[in-house]
Amino acid sequence: MINVLIVEDDPMVAEFNKRYLEQVDGFLLVDIANCVKEALDVIEEKNVDLLLLDVFMPGENGLSLLRKVREEKQDIDAILITAASDVEKIQEALRNGAVDYLIKPFEFDRFEQALRTYREQHVYLKRQRTINQEDLDQLLLVKEEDNDQGILKPLPKGLSRKTLVTVLEAVKKQGKAPFSTDVIAEVTEISRVSVRKYLKFLNDIGVIDETLTYGIGRPLYSYIYNADKQYLLDGYE
Repeated sequence: MINVLIVEDDPMVAEFNKRYLEQVDGFLLVDIANCVKEALDVIEEKNVDLLLLDVFMPGENGLSLLRKVREEKQDIDAILITAASDVEKIQEALRNGAVDYLIKPFEFDRFEQALRTYREQHVYLKRQRTINQEDLDQLLLVKEEDNDQGILKPLPKGLSRKTLVTVLEAVKKQGKAPFSTDVIAEVTEISRVSVRKYLKFLNDIGVIDETLTYGIGRPLYSYIYNADKQYLLDGYE
């Protein structure tokens, strides 16, 4: 889960942000702070991955908090959610590492898109030690919208969404039991070579876990479905 701290001085807005956050899988609200000082106290006491950060607050503003987080080299990202629409503040936020900027008032779809995009990048980069240019471009560059839900990321070359759905359904039917490429190939009536490509993709993004067993003859690969990680497919659907 991605731990989120909402930093917002307006109780009603904070409550709306909380309700919105609860509708997006993969995020956990750790606290709500109504000023910079409270936010710093929470950061010191709890594990925070992401700030949903307002600019205008009593005392120090949100950009001050963002600067302090950067100066202390803390591994915390920030999405600005604010009525501050002047270019100077937007530029300052981006220069200090804000991953997105939402101007109030906004629709839930835009909030969800910001969270989904962040979640995809966060989860993917957490699993990698190195990354090639093509994968990085797919992760960072803006793509055309395929539907009203937001920005989608293309499947790896050679994979189709229709076949992915078929393979995923067969995987789900295995429940918590380990399964092999042969099992999925038999259930779906898709060749082992093709099934192996889809299982590799699902393993790469964390929807299934791969284990390797050494016995007599060639090593055997088995997989286990991670039901709580299916949200990682959202950006591809």
